[in-house]
Amino acid sequence: MTAKARTRLFTEAPLSANETVDLGKDKAHFLKNVLRLSPGDHVAFFNGKDGEWLGRIDSLSKSAATVVLVNCTRLQTPMPDVWLVFAPIKRARIDFVAEKVTELGVAQIRPVITRRTVMSRVNTGRLEANALEASEQCERLDVPPVFEPQSLATLLDQWPADRRILWCDEGASGGPIAQALAGLDDGEKSDPWAILIGPEGGFDEDERDRLIDFEGAL
Repeated sequence: MTAKARTRLFTEAPLSANETVDLGKDKAHFLKNVLRLSPGDHVAFFNGKDGEWLGRIDSLSKSAATVVLVNCTRLQTPMPDVWLVFAPIKRARIDFVAEKVTELGVAQIRPVITRRTVMSRVNTGRLEANALEASEQCERLDVPPVFEPQSLATLLDQWPADRRILWCDEGASGGPIAQALAGLDDGEKSDPWAILIGPEGGFDEDERDRLIDFEGAL
């Protein structure tokens, strides 16, 4: 009978057969006191590089745990290369954004400050924690990185030339998304993409004009 993992955990450690993963106090507490696991129970690990591995708990105390890796259960596969660039919103809602876009498979999470952005500070550590937890729960094999906020002007100045932007204009100047994408050829559709979502008050006129003129924006 195939052993079944009781939970999934992200680790920075390399994963391979018979290697040991050492866990600190927080993870040991989670396994022992939250999930009520014991030595001999199984957990799964992923690190964004080596696929998913089944591990067997070898030792477990209040302050530490060791898990011996048994076998690879899923090979590493690439995620869709789509970035989310968005103007930050209130705390509970921004946590929800990080969780759901991770579940949907975005490759990067990039907060951007526009002229009408209400939130001037972003707790990127909290967003990273939300993205990590969502990855553990939704079967992703990686965790999308969360970037520090930057202004829209700086973002566009440093934008990679090979990546296209699908920007969501509340004024609907570009028409429905499906209609806009239908006008692209296959090569353009297969380019790396980012989705840009503005603030609650929308982009101002200067920002909208720049996006309209920006090469690679749609």
